[in-house]
Amino acid sequence: MGKIWSGSHTARGELIYPGYMRGAEAVPGGWNAYMSGSGPLTGNHWGQASNVLRYMIFDNPDWDYRTFDVERDAAFAEKKLGQTFDAFDPDLRRFNERGGRLILYHGWNDPSISPLNTINYYEKVVAFLKKNGHSKDAQARAQEFVRLFMVPGMLHCGGGPGPNSFDMVPVLEQRVEQKQPPERVIASHSANGAVDRTRPLCAYPKAASYVGTGSTDDAANFACKDEK
Repeated sequence: MGKIWSGSHTARGELIYPGYMRGAEAVPGGWNAYMSGSGPLTGNHWGQASNVLRYMIFDNPDWDYRTFDVERDAAFAEKKLGQTFDAFDPDLRRFNERGGRLILYHGWNDPSISPLNTINYYEKVVAFLKKNGHSKDAQARAQEFVRLFMVPGMLHCGGGPGPNSFDMVPVLEQRVEQKQPPERVIASHSANGAVDRTRPLCAYPKAASYVGTGSTDDAANFACKDEK
């Protein structure tokens, strides 16, 4: 489990892929669905990864997963299909110039794609802007056309013990059509068909902070604060 939490690294300590967050190991639809499965060589990750490696990376239907070397083969896979599969290019200048507006969201307990991967991408967009003419206001510049909302307790695209019900479509419509960038989006959690918790999702790097009074199940009692 420690290796899953810490992520994949090269022998030199360079990050290949970030780790997963603690908390969803025993949640239904969490690790059991994607990582551990119902037994050895089961789970969504196994089926996805083994077939991609066997047929698309090594072109060998008899490829044995026991021969996989993280440092060597991850670099080989990146070189072969990275430009086709990856969506990590931080240069969104043309997208912005055409009036594009991007809203990202990710569940903190996602057991399929590490939430840190999406945060890392957002930070790369900011770093790119900082390197290319916006050294003093890169964060504010990025916020003009891309915003990220991290969702506490949400699994892969939904579910989980956190406030996992929200609609980003009207938020995006308002952003594009009315030029109103979202600062917070209200999300809810339901049990037995009734809402039992609401919480604001804040534009990263801000996060919801309890104001100190009132119910912690009510979004009205949280403020979005910059934690960086």
